[in-house]
Amino acid sequence: MVMVKGKMNWFWGKDMGGYIRELEELKKMQKRKLEIKGVVANKGVVKGVVRIVKTVDDLPKVESGDILVAPMTFPSFIPAMEKAAAFVTNEGGILCHAAIVSREMSKPCVINTKNATEILKDGDLVEVDAEKGVVKIIKRG
Repeated sequence: MVMVKGKMNWFWGKDMGGYIRELEELKKMQKRKLEIKGVVANKGVVKGVVRIVKTVDDLPKVESGDILVAPMTFPSFIPAMEKAAAFVTNEGGILCHAAIVSREMSKPCVINTKNATEILKDGDLVEVDAEKGVVKIIKRG
């Protein structure tokens, strides 16, 4: 007997096996949503609050110690990047703007996550582990 969507359901045989497989897959998906993987551009590990920056209009949101999360960075983002503790981008390679600036500023940076700006939200508390190329959501904001 299992509670599904607020109702008690009975499963047995093949139905129970299928239900258990679906449950395991759901757990894996949920775990993946709490962890974003990318490419290490500059090593380091920091915790901070996410600030999504898609345009220069978003730059004032970034405060000292925040994690700047962007599709990609541009030279106009430098003032916010100086305040941020780390950078996370959807796109980029080892020679992209975020990677180069992170090395110049000695700040952790994970690039090429594909979807950081879609999964992370302003106010989320995250750990950027740029030793492993992983961004973990500690607490939703």
